[in-house]
Order: sequence, then C-alpha cells, then structure tokens
Amino acid sequence: MYIPEHFTAGPAAIQDLLSGPSAANLVTMSASGLLATLLPFVYDPTIGEHGALHAHLARNNTQWSEAAIGESLAIIQGPDSYISPTWYASKADHGRVVPTWNYTTAHVYGHLAIHDDVDWLGRHVRALTVLNETGSEHPWAVDDAPERFISGQLRAIVGIELVITRIEAKTKLSQNRPAKDIAGVVAGLQGTGHAQMAAQVEQAGTS
Repeated sequence: MYIPEHFTAGPAAIQDLLSGPSAANLVTMSASGLLATLLPFVYDPTIGEHGALHAHLARNNTQWSEAAIGESLAIIQGPDSYISPTWYASKADHGRVVPTWNYTTAHVYGHLAIHDDVDWLGRHVRALTVLNETGSEHPWAVDDAPERFISGQLRAIVGIELVITRIEAKTKLSQNRPAKDIAGVVAGLQGTGHAQMAAQVEQAGTS
C-alpha cells in the first residue's frame, strides 16, 4: 500500500480497525487464481507476534478448501467519504483545490489456518456475536437459539484463522491541509451526515 508519511496510521488507529465490530475482505491465492470473500471477524491479540483474525466461511465456499499459496490478505475498511473542495477555506484564497476521498484502512497479511471442529467454531461464533451485540438494548446470544439448530448451523461453516505477519495501515484524514481547511472539512462532513468521519478528521487534525 502506498502510504505517505503524514497518512501513516498510528497504533491507536490500527487497534480501532482491528478491534471494533467490522468485516474484512479475505483475499487468498489458489492454484486457480485469486479468491475473495467479505467476512465479519474477531481480533485475538494473544496469538503469535501480531495477533490473529478469526472468521468463518460457508462450507460450500471453496475458498477454505483450496490451499492458500503464500501469504493471505485481509483488507479492513474504516469510515470513508468524499471531500468537496468547496469545504476548503483555501478555495476563496487561491482556488487551487480539487476533490479527494478520505478513508481509513488496514491491509493485514498472514498465514491461514483452517478450523473444522465444533468447539473452536462454537467459541468463535459466540465471540463474534458478543462483539456485535454489545451495546444493544436486548442483545441476542447464540444460546438463545435451540441447541440442535445451532449444531446444524455450525456444521455448515468452517473456521478461518489469519495469523498476522504484518500490517500496513493508512489514515487519510486531511492531515495535509492547513487548519482552516480541516475546520471546513469537519463542518462539511457534519453537514452531510458523516459524523464518524468528521470526528476522525477533527481528531487527526489536533493530534
């Protein structure tokens, strides 16, 4: 990934991308070419040097059964938004402004391990559910469903563990703009309903 120095993601930004409820595009190389699937995941920092991403695939999805060649890649995408040049105070000063796109992303590289046992899958889906149900007024739990039904569901999936070898992460949040332009970007994003991106731009501009 091309990462100019001023867009390099810090440890806190990387942790947010890994730890929050999210999904990643898992990209693997097989004998038949590239394969990709969007998967919700749980990050486990206790595995290996850099942690691991835990996810699952439908058993009928051949991506798990086609042996991955070399490293695999999980692409995690944070908030993103169009940035209009009309939001820049600099537009009135000299007019030398153009549109851009703000975003946060992490490319997580690692080696795949396949988990096809019920105990691992049971722990995984419970952890994934807790991660995504936390904050709900009436959180759903896996054990709310009938045991026989859950057992059948677990037989229909296969666990995926991406043991992380390296992470490349980027936070492109208008850090290259002067303070008055950043203020305009924050106001523009708030006005167009992109509150999360506005907060990230504001935080990046003051850090």
